[in-house]
Amino acid sequence: MAYGPLTALSPLDGRYHNKLAALRDGLSELALIRLRVRIEIEWLKALAAEPNIAEVPPFTPPTLVQLDQVVANFSEADGEAVKAIEAKINHDVKAIEYFLRDKLAGNKEVMKVAEFIHFACTSEDINNLAHALMLNRARDEVLVPALEKIIEKLAALAHDLADAAMLAHTHGQPASPTTLGKEMANVAYRLNRARERVAGVKLTGKMNGAVGNYNAHVTAYPGVDWEKLARALVEKLGLEFNPYTIQIEPHDALAELFDACARVNTILIDLDRDIWGYLSLGYFRQKLRPGEIGSSTMPHKVNPIDFENSEGNLGLANALLRHMSEKLPVSRWQRDLTDSTVLRNVGVALGHTLLGYDSCLRGLEQLEADRVRMSEELEKNWEVLAEPIQTVMRRYGLAGAYEKLLELTRRKDGVTREALHAFIKGLGIPEAEKKRLLALTPASYIGKAAELAKRI
Repeated sequence: MAYGPLTALSPLDGRYHNKLAALRDGLSELALIRLRVRIEIEWLKALAAEPNIAEVPPFTPPTLVQLDQVVANFSEADGEAVKAIEAKINHDVKAIEYFLRDKLAGNKEVMKVAEFIHFACTSEDINNLAHALMLNRARDEVLVPALEKIIEKLAALAHDLADAAMLAHTHGQPASPTTLGKEMANVAYRLNRARERVAGVKLTGKMNGAVGNYNAHVTAYPGVDWEKLARALVEKLGLEFNPYTIQIEPHDALAELFDACARVNTILIDLDRDIWGYLSLGYFRQKLRPGEIGSSTMPHKVNPIDFENSEGNLGLANALLRHMSEKLPVSRWQRDLTDSTVLRNVGVALGHTLLGYDSCLRGLEQLEADRVRMSEELEKNWEVLAEPIQTVMRRYGLAGAYEKLLELTRRKDGVTREALHAFIKGLGIPEAEKKRLLALTPASYIGKAAELAKRI
């Protein structure tokens, strides 16, 4: 069976492959191999620039250009060449070393110092930096921009619907009114805060050998400041240097990032479910897409599939993200290999995350508020004004305010406007306060909701 989208085992590489191109270039195995090559070359260049390592003289400008071009022009064919070497020796990082020897075989400068490719390194020195760079790019160039589009859309809805009064529901029951715009603003604010957490995680890296002590480095060249050299390389790559590690960089920063991503996803799941509910109530309706079918048997249906797809994908993503954040910082003694296979699934977790973002945004763009439906619902629930009435009664010291409204609003025949107005007119409060209460309607009892919605 030929490999393709229809035969792929994972829907990320099958049904959804066209939607994930932005992540694929940075989180695929080819991307990982390319970054390993880059780090091996940067380490070799750092050794050549260190005056206390006489055996590796500084490279000439043409050689430096050629070394950089190996990374810049790294192709799928180069990746296949690395994989062919790996198939023979059964080691993915050592295969990079052998690939570079082959690739640069025509350069005499490099061949004279070929033994310094991967010098004093353990595989994790290369891998931890590669994974951090992969995640930096995926976060900064793909995930955060996609999240910002959702925030922008929510803010636009908040402004447009700032005064669109709606009946709130606490515990699923009618509650004090709000506005549809304010509800969108609530989520936009949460996501803004969560986005800052995602963007603010500083990914760390190390380059300190087999158990984190520069053992081999110091033995070979005791006069070199290896920690300074390692720090310079890590920081040149745009990462934060971690001076204390075992064989692996302990992945605490990765865990922080995955936890932060999961928190964003949880907020969006909450949004997906709320929008689903508002669609069910008729507060929102979906713009019709020409020719789209909602049900194979019920022609009238327009299902909230975008929000359902978003919720499902974000749930899958969080299952992986939370497993990774709990597992990756744990390593038996100085090293075990359980992190390796888990890290290979970062693209899967972030792929489902991006799909969740994409579906949510697509759903938000199809929403239209039904102000008439919301007004009708408010008009049926005059009992929500019991709250402001009893609160004003308390202000003026009327005893048993809550209990009196409790008795009024629990009548079997419901609460009408007329019944509330009769109650207000009989209260022993200033006439100006009576007028204010009599002017209230469920639609106007929204407090600062509109103001807050416009502020986001």
